[in-house]
Amino acid sequence: MKSIWVVDDDHSIRFVLEKALAREGLPVRTFANVRDVRTALDQEGPPQVLVSDIRMPGGSGLDLLAEVRAKLPTLPVIVMTAFSDLDSAVAAFQGGAFDYLAKPFDLARAVELIRRAMAQSDTEGAALEAQANTPEMLGQAPAMQELFRAIGRLSQSQVTVLITGESGAGKELVARALHKHSPRAGGPFVAINTAAIPKDLLESELFGHERGAFTGAQATRRGRFEQAEGGTLFLDEIGDMPLELQTRLLRVLSDGQYYRVGGHSPLKSQVRVIAATHQNLEQRVRDGAFREDLFHRLNVIRLRLPPLRERREDIALLARSFLAASAQELGMEPKRLSEDALARLQAFDFPGNVRQLQNLCHWLTVMAPSAVVDAKDLPPELGESTPALTASPVADAPAAPLPSGPAAVPAASVNVGTTVGGQGWTQLMAVEAARLLAAGEPEVWDELTRRFESELITTALAHTRGRRIEAARLLGIGRNTITRKIQELGLDDAGD
Repeated sequence: MKSIWVVDDDHSIRFVLEKALAREGLPVRTFANVRDVRTALDQEGPPQVLVSDIRMPGGSGLDLLAEVRAKLPTLPVIVMTAFSDLDSAVAAFQGGAFDYLAKPFDLARAVELIRRAMAQSDTEGAALEAQANTPEMLGQAPAMQELFRAIGRLSQSQVTVLITGESGAGKELVARALHKHSPRAGGPFVAINTAAIPKDLLESELFGHERGAFTGAQATRRGRFEQAEGGTLFLDEIGDMPLELQTRLLRVLSDGQYYRVGGHSPLKSQVRVIAATHQNLEQRVRDGAFREDLFHRLNVIRLRLPPLRERREDIALLARSFLAASAQELGMEPKRLSEDALARLQAFDFPGNVRQLQNLCHWLTVMAPSAVVDAKDLPPELGESTPALTASPVADAPAAPLPSGPAAVPAASVNVGTTVGGQGWTQLMAVEAARLLAAGEPEVWDELTRRFESELITTALAHTRGRRIEAARLLGIGRNTITRKIQELGLDDAGD
């Protein structure tokens, strides 16, 4: 059994914990500073659990936490802090700490917490191994089995592939699987969503540019074709590519050569192209929005990815996988679906497909009140209504379902900065984001940013009795900025 490491510059804390753990038959090693811990990690490898104070001469426990999380993400870290330093505890949770101990702490509780961290440490390796062995794609439906067979048949080929399917169905996963099982697997896999990049920038993104090619081009930049050299370039939402760029792409596919923007020397491309679209490209060709010759160049092999509503038998398998992954990501116990809840999911059409199911499972991991998710715990988008959260930290935010039962936390008990016994405002915003994503709402970033800025400015103006200059100063922004935001957000006109 690996040792438990205790790091604290206070000798009495080290002594008490060392004796308590020794009485439990647990091996323990103590350190007085962060520097010695870093040396031991480099020379001896990680402990089973690390227990560290936050404020110590010569090094911060939070800095140590950040280093450990970067190098040893499965090592549980318990942070010790004074009651007067609970802001640091919040920072510790945000930094990925397993839990924290507020000094002075109950010794029995400290030992019990360390035992729980040890249990997680024991299971974490097995969980990561299981995750590593999980196929990149899951599916028992006949359509998915046929897709898997097609990927297998293409495993030794470098032919161009066109993947079709609705948004959220997992087209990039198919592209990654084709790359992984191809002769180019040792090369890079580079993905670009042609619909997500402005038309004026897309050419430079794809082909790169020379220094001085246009205003702001202060250095030569490699494009995605160069980045993918020797590997695979995945062009997602190819149906939205502008016609003039379609011509350049056709030339690359035809003769394997291209020029950087502003360049005069041709570059040779050794890249396999896989394209994907949710659109009907034949109809786009008939409409004159997509070049017919490019369509035939891309449509050498076509793979259709079925929407989730056509493979409902896979919903249970996918949901279990997503719930387990969300629990591991959030450091929580995985939730299980009751038969009624699973039946409700299987009856839902999932317009956002697999991505919507994944977001829903993340939402359930955060919001479901018990280990078993019942039908009543599902969000209202899936059918019947559920009670709504009556208090939200974000102005005008749509209400999120309120957990029911003994594990529920009353909305009134939620305080800003709370991380134990309630939900902090950042957690509630994460819950609202998960709800919007699960519902397939568009422009979630813009929506939540608008609400956040509206609430922040409204609160600041209320605090300063409508004085904009003072509100801007307290928020750390300029007067012109706050004036512009008030106009953009449609807030009531008030102030200087």
